Amino acid sequence: MIPGNPIFCALDTTDVTRAVALARGLKGSVGGAKIGMEFFNAHGPAGYRAVAEAGLPIFLDLKLHDIPNTVAGGIRAVLPLEPAIVNIHTAGGSAMMRAAAEAAREAGDRRPLIVGVTLLTSLDESDLAATGVGGTASDQVRRLAGLAAGAGLDGVVCSAHEIEMLRRDLGRDFKLIVPGLRPAGSAIGDQKRVMTPTEALALGADVLVIGRPITGAGDPRAAADEIVRSLAA
Repeated sequence: MIPGNPIFCALDTTDVTRAVALARGLKGSVGGAKIGMEFFNAHGPAGYRAVAEAGLPIFLDLKLHDIPNTVAGGIRAVLPLEPAIVNIHTAGGSAMMRAAAEAAREAGDRRPLIVGVTLLTSLDESDLAATGVGGTASDQVRRLAGLAAGAGLDGVVCSAHEIEMLRRDLGRDFKLIVPGLRPAGSAIGDQKRVMTPTEALALGADVLVIGRPITGAGDPRAAADEIVRSLAA
Protein backbone atom coordinates (compact mmCIF):
# COMPACT_ATOMS: atom_id res chain seq x y z
CA MET A 1 0.00 0.00 0.00
CA ILE A 2 1.04 3.58 -0.59
CA PRO A 3 1.81 4.96 2.91
CA GLY A 4 -0.87 7.32 4.07
CA ASN A 5 -3.39 6.34 1.38
CA PRO A 6 -5.81 3.64 2.54
CA ILE A 7 -8.04 3.71 -0.55
CA PHE A 8 -8.26 0.62 -2.75
CA CYS A 9 -10.41 1.33 -5.80
CA ALA A 10 -12.79 -1.49 -6.76
CA LEU A 11 -12.37 -1.65 -10.53
CA ASP A 12 -15.42 -3.94 -10.86
CA THR A 13 -15.36 -4.42 -14.62
CA THR A 14 -14.74 -7.35 -16.95
CA ASP A 15 -13.23 -5.05 -19.59
CA VAL A 16 -9.44 -5.42 -19.49
CA THR A 17 -8.84 -2.20 -21.39
CA ARG A 18 -10.98 -0.19 -18.98
CA ALA A 19 -9.48 -1.87 -15.91
CA VAL A 20 -5.95 -1.12 -17.09
CA ALA A 21 -6.85 2.47 -17.96
CA LEU A 22 -8.41 2.98 -14.53
CA ALA A 23 -5.40 1.48 -12.74
CA ARG A 24 -2.96 3.63 -14.70
CA GLY A 25 -5.04 6.75 -14.29
CA LEU A 26 -5.48 6.27 -10.54
CA LYS A 27 -1.86 5.48 -9.69
CA GLY A 28 -0.72 8.10 -7.19
CA SER A 29 -4.30 8.95 -6.24
CA VAL A 30 -5.26 5.67 -4.56
CA GLY A 31 -3.32 3.17 -2.49
CA GLY A 32 -4.31 0.12 -4.52
CA ALA A 33 -6.88 -1.53 -6.77
CA LYS A 34 -9.37 -4.32 -6.15
CA ILE A 35 -9.98 -6.96 -8.80
CA GLY A 36 -13.11 -9.01 -8.29
CA MET A 37 -14.11 -12.54 -9.19
CA GLU A 38 -15.94 -11.47 -12.36
CA PHE A 39 -12.79 -9.99 -13.84
CA PHE A 40 -10.55 -12.82 -12.65
CA ASN A 41 -12.96 -15.51 -13.85
CA ALA A 42 -13.11 -13.83 -17.26
CA HIS A 43 -9.42 -13.11 -17.76
CA GLY A 44 -7.44 -15.10 -15.19
CA PRO A 45 -3.77 -14.45 -14.40
CA ALA A 46 -3.14 -12.71 -17.74
CA GLY A 47 -5.80 -10.10 -17.01
CA TYR A 48 -4.52 -9.71 -13.47
CA ARG A 49 -0.98 -9.08 -14.71
CA ALA A 50 -2.19 -6.51 -17.22
CA VAL A 51 -3.74 -4.49 -14.40
CA ALA A 52 -0.84 -5.08 -12.00
CA GLU A 53 1.61 -3.64 -14.53
CA ALA A 54 0.18 -0.22 -13.66
CA GLY A 55 2.11 -0.53 -10.39
CA LEU A 56 -0.72 -0.49 -7.86
CA PRO A 57 -0.95 -3.09 -5.07
CA ILE A 58 -3.82 -5.45 -5.83
CA PHE A 59 -6.56 -6.75 -3.58
CA LEU A 60 -7.63 -10.01 -5.26
CA ASP A 61 -11.26 -10.31 -4.21
CA LEU A 62 -12.01 -14.00 -4.83
CA LYS A 63 -14.02 -14.82 -1.69
CA LEU A 64 -12.78 -18.42 -1.67
CA HIS A 65 -15.09 -20.84 0.13
CA ASP A 66 -14.60 -24.61 -0.09
CA ILE A 67 -13.07 -27.49 1.84
CA PRO A 68 -9.72 -26.61 3.51
CA ASN A 69 -7.49 -28.41 1.02
CA THR A 70 -9.16 -26.81 -1.97
CA VAL A 71 -8.99 -23.29 -0.53
CA ALA A 72 -5.33 -23.78 0.39
CA GLY A 73 -4.71 -24.85 -3.19
CA GLY A 74 -6.52 -21.79 -4.46
CA ILE A 75 -4.27 -19.55 -2.35
CA ARG A 76 -1.14 -21.32 -3.57
CA ALA A 77 -2.29 -20.91 -7.16
CA VAL A 78 -2.37 -17.11 -6.91
CA LEU A 79 0.80 -16.62 -4.87
CA PRO A 80 2.97 -16.19 -8.02
CA LEU A 81 0.86 -13.12 -8.89
CA GLU A 82 1.98 -11.48 -5.62
CA PRO A 83 -1.32 -9.85 -4.67
CA ALA A 84 -1.27 -7.56 -1.65
CA ILE A 85 -4.52 -8.98 -0.23
CA VAL A 86 -6.61 -12.09 -0.93
CA ASN A 87 -9.91 -12.83 0.75
CA ILE A 88 -11.83 -15.95 1.73
CA HIS A 89 -15.22 -16.53 3.36
CA THR A 90 -15.06 -16.91 7.15
CA ALA A 91 -18.22 -19.02 6.95
CA GLY A 92 -15.98 -21.82 5.67
CA GLY A 93 -14.89 -22.43 9.25
CA SER A 94 -11.70 -22.42 11.29
CA ALA A 95 -10.00 -25.34 9.55
CA MET A 96 -10.49 -23.76 6.14
CA MET A 97 -9.17 -20.40 7.35
CA ARG A 98 -6.12 -21.99 8.96
CA ALA A 99 -5.35 -23.85 5.75
CA ALA A 100 -5.52 -20.61 3.77
CA ALA A 101 -3.25 -18.75 6.21
CA GLU A 102 -0.71 -21.58 6.20
CA ALA A 103 -0.69 -21.73 2.41
CA ALA A 104 -0.05 -17.99 2.18
CA ARG A 105 2.94 -18.26 4.50
CA GLU A 106 4.66 -20.41 1.89
CA ALA A 107 5.36 -17.16 -0.01
CA GLY A 108 7.55 -15.90 2.86
CA ASP A 109 8.13 -12.16 2.98
CA ARG A 110 6.11 -11.67 -0.21
CA ARG A 111 2.96 -13.32 1.11
CA PRO A 112 -0.38 -11.56 0.74
CA LEU A 113 -2.57 -10.59 3.63
CA ILE A 114 -5.31 -13.19 3.98
CA VAL A 115 -8.55 -11.63 5.17
CA GLY A 116 -11.97 -13.13 5.79
CA VAL A 117 -15.32 -11.90 4.56
CA THR A 118 -17.62 -11.76 7.57
CA LEU A 119 -20.99 -10.54 6.30
CA LEU A 120 -21.59 -9.04 2.88
CA THR A 121 -22.54 -5.37 3.08
CA SER A 122 -25.60 -6.10 0.94
CA LEU A 123 -27.08 -8.18 3.79
CA ASP A 124 -28.96 -7.12 6.92
CA GLU A 125 -30.85 -8.87 9.74
CA SER A 126 -33.81 -9.80 7.55
CA ASP A 127 -31.46 -11.54 5.11
CA LEU A 128 -29.76 -13.41 7.95
CA ALA A 129 -33.08 -14.54 9.37
CA ALA A 130 -34.12 -15.84 5.95
CA THR A 131 -31.05 -18.10 5.91
CA GLY A 132 -31.67 -19.40 9.43
CA VAL A 133 -29.07 -17.28 11.25
CA GLY A 134 -30.35 -15.73 14.48
CA GLY A 135 -29.21 -12.52 16.12
CA THR A 136 -28.09 -9.24 14.65
CA ALA A 137 -25.67 -8.56 11.82
CA SER A 138 -23.16 -7.36 14.43
CA ASP A 139 -23.50 -10.62 16.36
CA GLN A 140 -22.67 -12.63 13.26
CA VAL A 141 -19.74 -10.39 12.29
CA ARG A 142 -18.31 -10.57 15.80
CA ARG A 143 -18.59 -14.36 15.88
CA LEU A 144 -16.96 -14.85 12.48
CA ALA A 145 -14.22 -12.25 13.05
CA GLY A 146 -13.25 -13.97 16.29
CA LEU A 147 -12.96 -17.28 14.44
CA ALA A 148 -10.83 -15.59 11.78
CA ALA A 149 -8.41 -14.15 14.34
CA GLY A 150 -8.14 -17.50 16.09
CA ALA A 151 -7.41 -19.24 12.78
CA GLY A 152 -4.49 -16.92 12.01
CA LEU A 153 -6.02 -14.62 9.40
CA ASP A 154 -4.57 -11.13 9.08
CA GLY A 155 -7.93 -9.43 9.27
CA VAL A 156 -11.48 -9.35 7.99
CA VAL A 157 -13.70 -7.58 5.54
CA CYS A 158 -16.46 -5.88 7.50
CA SER A 159 -19.00 -3.09 7.39
CA ALA A 160 -17.92 0.27 8.75
CA HIS A 161 -20.55 -0.17 11.44
CA GLU A 162 -18.55 -3.01 12.99
CA ILE A 163 -15.17 -1.23 13.12
CA GLU A 164 -15.34 -0.02 16.71
CA MET A 165 -16.57 -3.36 18.01
CA LEU A 166 -13.89 -5.36 16.21
CA ARG A 167 -11.13 -2.97 17.26
CA ARG A 168 -12.12 -3.51 20.89
CA ASP A 169 -12.31 -7.27 20.46
CA LEU A 170 -9.27 -7.93 18.28
CA GLY A 171 -6.81 -5.08 18.72
CA ARG A 172 -5.03 -2.59 16.52
CA ASP A 173 -2.92 -5.05 14.50
CA PHE A 174 -5.89 -6.98 13.14
CA LYS A 175 -6.66 -5.51 9.71
CA LEU A 176 -10.11 -4.19 8.92
CA ILE A 177 -10.94 -3.95 5.22
CA VAL A 178 -14.09 -1.88 4.77
CA PRO A 179 -16.23 -1.83 1.59
CA GLY A 180 -19.69 -0.36 1.11
CA LEU A 181 -18.40 3.20 1.53
CA ARG A 182 -20.03 6.17 -0.13
CA PRO A 183 -18.78 9.77 0.04
CA ALA A 184 -21.37 12.25 1.29
CA GLY A 185 -23.99 12.81 -1.39
CA SER A 186 -23.27 9.61 -3.34
CA ALA A 187 -25.96 7.10 -4.29
CA ILE A 188 -26.17 4.08 -1.96
CA GLY A 189 -26.98 1.62 -4.77
CA ASP A 190 -27.37 -2.01 -3.60
CA GLN A 191 -25.57 -1.49 -0.30
CA LYS A 192 -27.56 -1.51 2.95
CA ARG A 193 -24.94 -0.89 5.66
CA VAL A 194 -22.90 2.11 4.49
CA MET A 195 -20.81 4.99 5.85
CA THR A 196 -18.59 7.73 4.42
CA PRO A 197 -14.85 7.08 3.95
CA THR A 198 -13.98 9.83 6.43
CA GLU A 199 -16.17 8.30 9.12
CA ALA A 200 -14.78 4.81 8.53
CA LEU A 201 -11.16 5.97 8.71
CA ALA A 202 -11.82 7.89 11.90
CA LEU A 203 -13.25 4.75 13.48
CA GLY A 204 -10.12 2.76 12.68
CA ALA A 205 -10.47 1.16 9.23
CA ASP A 206 -7.19 0.07 7.62
CA VAL A 207 -8.31 -0.19 4.00
CA LEU A 208 -11.22 1.69 2.41
CA VAL A 209 -12.64 -0.11 -0.62
CA ILE A 210 -14.40 2.40 -2.87
CA GLY A 211 -15.74 1.61 -6.33
CA ARG A 212 -18.56 3.39 -8.13
CA PRO A 213 -18.03 6.85 -6.57
CA ILE A 214 -14.61 6.78 -8.29
CA THR A 215 -15.05 4.56 -11.36
CA GLY A 216 -18.46 6.00 -12.21
CA ALA A 217 -17.24 9.59 -12.13
CA GLY A 218 -16.56 11.56 -15.27
CA ASP A 219 -12.99 12.05 -14.01
CA PRO A 220 -12.08 9.09 -11.76
CA ARG A 221 -8.76 10.56 -10.71
CA ALA A 222 -10.35 13.83 -9.66
CA ALA A 223 -13.01 11.92 -7.74
CA ALA A 224 -10.33 9.88 -5.94
CA ASP A 225 -8.33 13.00 -5.16
CA GLU A 226 -11.42 14.65 -3.69
CA ILE A 227 -11.98 11.67 -1.38
CA VAL A 228 -8.33 11.76 -0.30
CA ARG A 229 -8.68 15.45 0.51
CA SER A 230 -11.77 14.72 2.57
CA LEU A 231 -9.80 12.16 4.60
CA ALA A 232 -7.16 14.76 5.44
CA ALA A 233 -9.66 17.45 6.41
